[in-house]
Amino acid sequence: MSEATGTRRTAPVGDATGADRVRQVVVAVGAALAVAGAAVGSGAAGGQRIAEAADGALSADATVVAPGTTAFTVWSVIYAGLVLFAVVQALPGRAADPRLRAVGWWVLASMLLNALWIGVVQAGWLWASVAVIACLVVVLCVVLLRLVRLPASGVLDVVATEVTTGLYLGWVCVATLANVAAALAASEVGDLGLGPTGWGVALAAVAALVVIGVSFRAAVRPALAIAVGLAAGWGLAWIAVARTQGPLVDRTVAVAAGVAAVVAVVAPVVAALRARSR
Repeated sequence: MSEATGTRRTAPVGDATGADRVRQVVVAVGAALAVAGAAVGSGAAGGQRIAEAADGALSADATVVAPGTTAFTVWSVIYAGLVLFAVVQALPGRAADPRLRAVGWWVLASMLLNALWIGVVQAGWLWASVAVIACLVVVLCVVLLRLVRLPASGVLDVVATEVTTGLYLGWVCVATLANVAAALAASEVGDLGLGPTGWGVALAAVAALVVIGVSFRAAVRPALAIAVGLAAGWGLAWIAVARTQGPLVDRTVAVAAGVAAVVAVVAPVVAALRARSR
């Protein structure tokens, strides 16, 4: 381990094995199918949009922590990153890359879980979708931890792994809060003591705290930490925008989400600078 960063150094790249070749092919094919299925299932390539599924439980005005519709354009960037990852890990010279060995199957699992989440939402099973997205968060956290332990071999590797994973995880963290809120609202469980505004503020604060925690854990990989903050900040900012217009206006939640968005963007930068100075 490196004493300065507490991370492992990349092991020398050895000869590729048959298992490496299998992983490359399966991840590449699985990624193509998962991204295509997600695009179709989400309405991006035709069909019912997620906002219209489950009786509109995940629409922009369903709960006080639902992001505005424009927020979901981040998926175009995430999907592009996932395709890039699939291509990079499939290159002949990358079969034995220790970093890609460590995260390849996990990234594929995240893509399949995302496609499963879309299918579950389209079926109207909101609580099942909460379970799926929770599993997705766990899988992406595993990817993050493995990337932290193994340094990248170049800029392309940083973009394909760290930037992609960071954006993916940051967005999914915000989406998880919105998903839970949607399931609770659809189940008509009531205000649970705090009321919509109280819960909106609390969930915005939780999102900011999660990003702070992730940022300091991933601080030795600035691209990874900052990407998490940017995606989370994007989602929180669009929650703020959504609460200032439309049928579900809530100025208090808008301010809380706006502050949380700023914290989400700034915290990774602070964490990265702190790690660099140590």
